[in-house]
Amino acid sequence: MRLESFIDPKLAAHVEESRRTNAERGMRRGPSNPGELREFRTEAPDDNTLIEADGRQVPIRILHPTSAPRGVYLDFHGGGFYLGSAAQDDARNQRLADALGIVVVSVDYRLAPEHPWPAAPDDAETAAHWLLDNAGERFGTDRLAIGGFSAGSTLAVTTLLRLRDQGKAARFSGAVLQFGTYDVSGLTPAGRLIADEYFIEAYAGHVPDRTIPDLSPVFADLRGLPPFLMVVGDQDVILEDNLAMAARVVGAGGEVDLKVYPESRHGFTNRDNGMARAAWHDIEQWLGEHLNSAQG
Repeated sequence: MRLESFIDPKLAAHVEESRRTNAERGMRRGPSNPGELREFRTEAPDDNTLIEADGRQVPIRILHPTSAPRGVYLDFHGGGFYLGSAAQDDARNQRLADALGIVVVSVDYRLAPEHPWPAAPDDAETAAHWLLDNAGERFGTDRLAIGGFSAGSTLAVTTLLRLRDQGKAARFSGAVLQFGTYDVSGLTPAGRLIADEYFIEAYAGHVPDRTIPDLSPVFADLRGLPPFLMVVGDQDVILEDNLAMAARVVGAGGEVDLKVYPESRHGFTNRDNGMARAAWHDIEQWLGEHLNSAQG
């Protein structure tokens, strides 16, 4: 099977625009040391909602649709586990909420290196437990989905693995995973491509074995998970990581809809161009279908 098998031919209409976007932006990397990280950091918002589950608290942001919600999407922002906030995605999450008539709950998990692993997945799990316990009463619906952007996709998967082991993963009808990082051990061919990135040291430098599934879910037992939509660009440095993860999920009997977008780099769905809009159309269609098919 060729990579082109996962690329919609209709996307060819957006290729030239994507090439121009790539040329204009150039190659970008995240902070490579603590000093650069401090320069990239922004002030945390002070208008989050603090929720609690299992004796732990985590701040979240709640974006409501203009109509009565027909589902809830639990979202984890990107930023390499050491950057970003839920608030940075407010506009995008509000558009998603309005487009699908759903509530978007976005989690402001703790960031490395001040709060290395397992702080972020602990916060992600706390938010998931709160949502499982309160969605019906708070939002009037128990139809749930989960997803994330870059590092947020990793957290979505680790959350589902934790919930699976607790017998709760089936409560989520699907997961939307945008170019996640599934191996931070550097022991797979895909993982070696990013093994020198500072975000890995900041997040997991203290862990002797980074193949544990809560860090590198590509090494997990991936049975018993809900369907995945995996979105990734063909020029993303972690394309191979996503292909390997998709293959492992399928090999475990899971359902994966893998969509690859041409001339697209990491984070491309944040761009204002035709390729990004096509990807969001695919995400909205897939998410809407899976929430419609959910019980509750």
